[in-house]
Amino acid sequence: MSNPLNNLSRRTFLKSSAIASIAGLGGLSRGVGAALKNRFQGKAEHCIFLWLGGGAAQMDTFDPKKKGDAKAKKAGSYYDAIDTAVPGVQVCEHLPRVARVLDRITLCRTISHDVIDEHAAAAYQVHTGRPVSGTIQYPSLGSIVAHEKGQLEKGTPKYVVIGYPSISRNPGFLGAKDGFLYLLDVESGPAGLARPANVVSSRWKRREELLGVLRKGYVSRNREDRRIQDYDSTLQDSLELAGPKFMSTFELTGESADLRESYGGEFGQRCLLARRLVERGVRFVEVSHNLNFLNGTGWDTHNQGQLNQHLLIKELDDALSTLITDLESNKLLDKTLIAVGTEFGRPAGFDGGGGRGHHSKCFSLLLAGGGLKHQGAYGVSDDLAQKSVENIVPLRDFHATIHAALGIDPSKELHAGDRPVPITDGGKPIESLFA
Repeated sequence: MSNPLNNLSRRTFLKSSAIASIAGLGGLSRGVGAALKNRFQGKAEHCIFLWLGGGAAQMDTFDPKKKGDAKAKKAGSYYDAIDTAVPGVQVCEHLPRVARVLDRITLCRTISHDVIDEHAAAAYQVHTGRPVSGTIQYPSLGSIVAHEKGQLEKGTPKYVVIGYPSISRNPGFLGAKDGFLYLLDVESGPAGLARPANVVSSRWKRREELLGVLRKGYVSRNREDRRIQDYDSTLQDSLELAGPKFMSTFELTGESADLRESYGGEFGQRCLLARRLVERGVRFVEVSHNLNFLNGTGWDTHNQGQLNQHLLIKELDDALSTLITDLESNKLLDKTLIAVGTEFGRPAGFDGGGGRGHHSKCFSLLLAGGGLKHQGAYGVSDDLAQKSVENIVPLRDFHATIHAALGIDPSKELHAGDRPVPITDGGKPIESLFA
């Protein structure tokens, strides 16, 4: 019997060997990919996202530089800098309490995107990780986390916004089931969910029963309409949220007076509520810090808004530092990632009214807790915090780091209809935070 190998030509042999090699490399590549995915597989279960609406000045908060002079139009920081718990890392003088817990924080000082003059477009990009598109509405960070992590406990929302709703916080193509529950204050709970005082419980129950009959018939006749199915699911969730268990989350008076005082004013009380929502099982809580405008302009410090910017910074100092230590004392800090976002930063120079304009090419965002290996600061900016000198962090990488900390694969594809859309636009987690 002849040996088939005798009829194997050199070309056929080389071709077969090449195919085998490629197949082997493919297996190796998949193995390396799996190893990298596991390496960036964080264990956090919740995220609290603090939103500094308006555009916080990086050189006046988390990346202080040599002091400038607004009157003389000399570029630089508006305040002095102070040392922190991390040697070699300084912050603004109005952040003394944050300075003491900076070992639980990483200041990402080289964030970059390309939206400068439009607040809404920049807010959309920071919330979604992508620019505004005319063909697709991308889901917000909170909606993606809600979608991927799912409901932790029945009768508890996945995603809560404390502040006014906007399109930048929306679920986009994910649909209403991954949308947010919004709160306008910290005491009354979700608007429209609580039973009115003049409606007795028996009457309320009859109303729910009647509504249930109407819902069942309407939904059964529209089984193919996803919008109706999503709306009905959201309505069911709302009815469950009206129960006493979830509504008790808003009883902040159950906390000690010392703790409530430590959190500070309105923004601090929202952060306290965020901690209680996390305890209740909420996956993602966004807390806005741009509603009370202590300085007249919020973080959008054009012209005279600069003069009282320190009031905002001090309020942030009280709330953020207490949130970190409060989560820690409740054994929740490693399970809860805190992220601080803002539209963009500010230029080091001063405008005609003594304030600052907008700057998006290099600014600071923040991560804390979440089981990450924190290092005080990541990335180095130039002498005026205007350009990245070392370890630039594109916005997509900041998003990828948040997702990875929560155990979400930032490269996973979601679908807008038949169109595959990766969770991030090629974002890579900051490697040293997972080492």
